Amino acid sequence: MRVRPTAVAGRFYPGDPDALAALVDTLLAKVPPAPHRRRPVAVIAPHAAFRFSGPVAATAYAHLSHSRGEVVRVVVLGPAHFTPLRGMALPTVEAFDTPLGPVPVDADARTLVAGLPAVVIDDEPHAGEHAIETQLPFLIRTLGSAVPVLPVVVGDTPPRAVATLLSELDAPGTFVVVSTDLSHYLNRAQARARDTHTAAAVLARSGDALQPGDACGFHPLRGLLRHAVDRDFVVEQLQLATSADTGGDPARVVGYGAFLIHAGGGASTGDPDSESAGQDLGEDGGVARRRVPARGQQRPRPLPARRSRSTAVAASPVESSVR
Repeated sequence: MRVRPTAVAGRFYPGDPDALAALVDTLLAKVPPAPHRRRPVAVIAPHAAFRFSGPVAATAYAHLSHSRGEVVRVVVLGPAHFTPLRGMALPTVEAFDTPLGPVPVDADARTLVAGLPAVVIDDEPHAGEHAIETQLPFLIRTLGSAVPVLPVVVGDTPPRAVATLLSELDAPGTFVVVSTDLSHYLNRAQARARDTHTAAAVLARSGDALQPGDACGFHPLRGLLRHAVDRDFVVEQLQLATSADTGGDPARVVGYGAFLIHAGGGASTGDPDSESAGQDLGEDGGVARRRVPARGQQRPRPLPARRSRSTAVAASPVESSVR
């Protein structure tokens, strides 16, 4: 069996299986029980080293525990940090390795979408990429190791093309993960302002209000939002935080967000007065409620363009692990 080896085990998360399982289980256990009644169909979660973004990712993945046994396929989309890519790349391998054991790649799903115009079969974009790999331990501990995944590295791709791929795979038991961090290398105050704007655009399902500097997963995120509009899905914000909230340099932070996507129907779960209103990590790392825009409010206008570091530029080891 051809298996993609881990690229960031021992660096972004523990390489020891017992230590990794214990860490992920502890992060999930710290998430307060949710009053949720509807199963989510997708999550948006960050992909930095677990010491920085693990608590935020756990906030999203904790909602999958009730779907164990119901989810039969997970489509994981993440950005291409290191390989220039136009379109979406699927791997040829049969599994992705993790310290917790290999995760099977869904060959049927790959075959189903391999012929789409924006899709290529290419292992190179997956080789050193951490955005998808960092989601796998959470998926294993919530859904089990037998659920196959379709890893999709998304480069420069129109939102409609990403939404078409998701539509082709849309079936009962299919779950979607978009792996993305938010703003990069601003100070804490600047990051909070920019990430709040980004969160408002996500809640409004307005991909056109986003810019590449708002999220490293700009392309898969906009594609998921296009799909959410097509399917009338509802977006719920769970948490916003930065790497400074978990010990990173407050002068140069990376933003993290956790969101759920639900099938349509009922009032917006972005209602700030609802029980499921978004949350932030407080200055001390605790959870604090924040008010978020309700669905149907005026969509945010794009912020002025900012120059941002290319995701293909090498960063220091510490900077690499916060994103």
